[in-house]
Amino acid sequence: MINYLKTRSKILMFSLPALVLFFSCTNLEIEPTDSLLAANFEGIRTAEEAASQVTAMYNSINGYIGDQANLYALSEVTTDEMLVPTRGSDWGDNGIWRQLHQHSWTPDHSYITNVWNQWNELQLVASEVLDSRSASSPDSRAAASFFRALAVYVILDNFGQVPIRDTEAPPLDDPAVLTGEDAIALIVSDLNDAISGLPATGPSGAENVNVSKAAARYLLAKTHLNRHIFNGTRTVDNADMARVIALVDEITADGYALEAGFFDIFRDTPDNETIWWINTQVGNRIWNGLHYNLVTPEQSGGWNGFSTLSEFYDLFEGPEENILGGTQEERRGGVPLQGEPAGADGTVDDDGDGIADGTHIGFGFLKGQQYGPTGTPLTERGGAPLVFSREFVSAVDGQPNLLDNDEITGIRVLKYNPRYGGFVSHEIFFRYSDAHLMKAEAMFRSGGDALSMVNDLRVLRGAQPLGSLSEQDLIDERGRELYIEFWRRNDLIRFGQYTRDWEFKDPAAVGNGDRELFPIPATQIILNPNLVQNPGY
Repeated sequence: MINYLKTRSKILMFSLPALVLFFSCTNLEIEPTDSLLAANFEGIRTAEEAASQVTAMYNSINGYIGDQANLYALSEVTTDEMLVPTRGSDWGDNGIWRQLHQHSWTPDHSYITNVWNQWNELQLVASEVLDSRSASSPDSRAAASFFRALAVYVILDNFGQVPIRDTEAPPLDDPAVLTGEDAIALIVSDLNDAISGLPATGPSGAENVNVSKAAARYLLAKTHLNRHIFNGTRTVDNADMARVIALVDEITADGYALEAGFFDIFRDTPDNETIWWINTQVGNRIWNGLHYNLVTPEQSGGWNGFSTLSEFYDLFEGPEENILGGTQEERRGGVPLQGEPAGADGTVDDDGDGIADGTHIGFGFLKGQQYGPTGTPLTERGGAPLVFSREFVSAVDGQPNLLDNDEITGIRVLKYNPRYGGFVSHEIFFRYSDAHLMKAEAMFRSGGDALSMVNDLRVLRGAQPLGSLSEQDLIDERGRELYIEFWRRNDLIRFGQYTRDWEFKDPAAVGNGDRELFPIPATQIILNPNLVQNPGY
């Protein structure tokens, strides 16, 4: 194994160019030409240049997280939480979305390749800042340590192996590959360095667009919680669980706490829960599932794709219909029967009709009839009632299918609401309630009693307290709290449920543990013989 911890100057190398990034705030972003280490690389010469590289990493993260494809698609569409049916010719895309949900992807799937390229490229730029020959300031090194750890975490989680190369080696040498404990050791070392150098911030709104000690502790807790998955033992070490508990306690000591008002957390206003938010527009999280006729003055209508499975909807407490103001638990949200009068908190009335823009669009899970601003029942483009249904059926023969769906199949999902702006740049990535549930899980897995912790969250969210706590209760609670926040695939794998059957999954993928890792892009196997294709591909 190479001594990456000694020199802190290990660099990956790969050759596929990164895709153009969407949602960047400036032109300071990682360029495709940075995907290879220069032959004469001797470190970054000035502290200002290093700081600009850190800015580039932040801007690139904006694109990586704000996208509806790539990491988001791999994390959510491959699970029981989300699917994208083909509606006529919309969302066909040569089957790329259906393959993810069905677990029938191949090594040339473009979103899989993009994730490999993007996050390995982030690792490369971070390693340049961390190179011992670079004139990086302590602040830049701390941020770069965090970003390299995050990049290695994402690649390890999704692919199980991470290419790394010493910057002082000849540029054409084959990169070494870290797996299991070796990759974990790099993540842990980088995050400990980040914790030492990053600022300590509490829940402070705008300030938390930058990473902090709490963000590094959160990611370190994730690493320890998943260690038995990443190293292949599948056996929980109580020492890891104790570390998770201690790290979450340190986050709590910084002032982070559970926050009442579930959907208010996803506004661009300060709250007690947001550990790290990304300066990227939340339009993808709003419009990719909403119907074309659900409109606001800012946006002509939705894109009518992303939906959830009925089995996921059924995890939540409440009656079958989901009307806002009903008896369902808060996290399930609901459908308004009409818009709210102008002047509602956080809204505008740009069209001057006396109704707050976007308030006729619901929160959470949109099921059943949808209504316009004045309470008029909406219709789909063909004139039929706009009633979002549980089923995904072919409009041709009425049979369950991901092909040939009409405009109304599928329950729609959103946490960010257009009433607060359809393209606000404020997407949450790390949240305290996740840390709270990580601590509860660590307590449970190490033999402790976590029931009161889980019930504290449930009662806050308007759900009935549990009388006892099982492993199934824990994974269900994580689903209810953290849907569409990038963590469902990771959670299902840790709980041994990623390979179970759900609607439309390819029968050959059911029970197939090979699908817990994505394939290494075929071109990378050719370029680097130290990479070994994952089993099943």
